[in-house]
Amino acid sequence: MSAVKIDDLKIFVSMFLLLIFFSCSEKTAGKNPTPKNEEITLIGLSEIGGQSGYYKVVKVTKDSIHFETGATSTKKHKEWHSAIKPENWKKLASSFKIKNLDSIKSSPSIQPIDGIDESFQIKTNKKSHVFVNSQSDIHYSQFARFKQELLKIIPQEYQ
Repeated sequence: MSAVKIDDLKIFVSMFLLLIFFSCSEKTAGKNPTPKNEEITLIGLSEIGGQSGYYKVVKVTKDSIHFETGATSTKKHKEWHSAIKPENWKKLASSFKIKNLDSIKSSPSIQPIDGIDESFQIKTNKKSHVFVNSQSDIHYSQFARFKQELLKIIPQEYQ
């Protein structure tokens, strides 16, 4: 085979691959439009620690709520799951100002001195945030509002 035919084949294959690359990238870009507004998709709260191995874990999404609590030393465990009403989700999610989430600061863990760490996880359609022991932050009132609204939803026997 001559060198001219090999060079022609290389050019043809290169152009063919470039054509495929550009046609694929344009199609995928049109299929997944990004949302314009950032919205909260998940809120998680956990309180874990202490000498008895206390834990409380809450995960709330737009359509459901999951709550569990207990202590490892006594091997007690309670769980509660439920669908969530849209108005309750709206109250819970509106506790937080998304624009402030990036500026909230966490504090060190207090579990090593038999304390209970409070952690919040807030996921949006664009970012995920995790805060540990943020009680001293100026924006903590958002977390406090969320906890107050949560107490209105969770049955008394699980609190």
